Amino acid sequence: MSIIQTNAKLAEYTTLGVGGVAEQLIELDSAEQLLELSTLPQQLTVLGYGANVLISDAGISGSVILLRGDTAEVITCTDTTITVDAACNWDALVAYSIEQNLWGFELTSGIPGGVGAAVVGNIAAYGQAVADSLLHITVYDPQRNRSFQLTVADLELEYRYSNLQQPENRHLVVISATFELSHEPTMELTYQRALDTAAELDLDPRQLQHRRKIILETRRRAGSLLDGTSHTAGSFFRNPLVTREQADRIIEFDETGKTAEQISRMNRTHGGDDLRVSAAHVLLAAGFERGQSWGPVRLHPDHVLKIENTGGARAQEIYDVATEIIATAKAKLGVNLQPEVKFLGAFD
Repeated sequence: MSIIQTNAKLAEYTTLGVGGVAEQLIELDSAEQLLELSTLPQQLTVLGYGANVLISDAGISGSVILLRGDTAEVITCTDTTITVDAACNWDALVAYSIEQNLWGFELTSGIPGGVGAAVVGNIAAYGQAVADSLLHITVYDPQRNRSFQLTVADLELEYRYSNLQQPENRHLVVISATFELSHEPTMELTYQRALDTAAELDLDPRQLQHRRKIILETRRRAGSLLDGTSHTAGSFFRNPLVTREQADRIIEFDETGKTAEQISRMNRTHGGDDLRVSAAHVLLAAGFERGQSWGPVRLHPDHVLKIENTGGARAQEIYDVATEIIATAKAKLGVNLQPEVKFLGAFD
């Protein structure tokens, strides 16, 4: 099924609730339907669930393909192998895998967005990443009007990165992804805040259903679940790599009472390196505060790494706050913050 709109207001399709119009918006239930369109636009932007993008007030020229499948549209599920349409909601896929008693996705419970975006961004949480279970993907090249397969090695996956983010590959559209999961646990849960949550709720992290509950509650307490009550794009910045001296200084701004050793272990779990520090700690060390506001834009009171549109903000205002944060972190701490949120369209 496809629905075509002209001059569609894109703000309605993003969690930040901002953005101009698209000349043409094509809504599809699955990425496979993209291949069935009789004609494809030359200028094409793919938008999934709008959970990790900031679209400019000028909107997006050309056509926008909106890929959203509400449920886990599993193409095949054979023993431990799952192939899924890129338009599938990621958390629906996680829930499906747990229903099948398959391990490998559970620590990424609650991450918003679609499977295609998850692959492009190599999403990760609590030590588990897409790269850990991905086998291969199918992509469509609209410039050559052909689809082909890429292996996990082809994607050069690293922390929050695949080479699909490179300018020469951004035109490629993920159609489906194939993962290899397991009937047995693939890793231990070691993240201290999650373990604290498990102990408090008397949940066993060695049980698959319990592990999902632990992660969802840990994310809820950290203010990192998108629940529709506020307009944010989740964590706005990637955790940066810093020097030992910078890490020791930044860790001091933790507000949870954890020891430096515990925080270093959590940094290593989240980013693969104890020198990849929390971007939230960077903001606090740079002098920013929870709830700090710039008119209708603020840092979320429960999660300082979330930039929130409290109502009526323009995309440019959010962009300006982000650039101020980046400049301040560089000037005060010598730290280079990179947005995790993707900017679409033209900004001043």
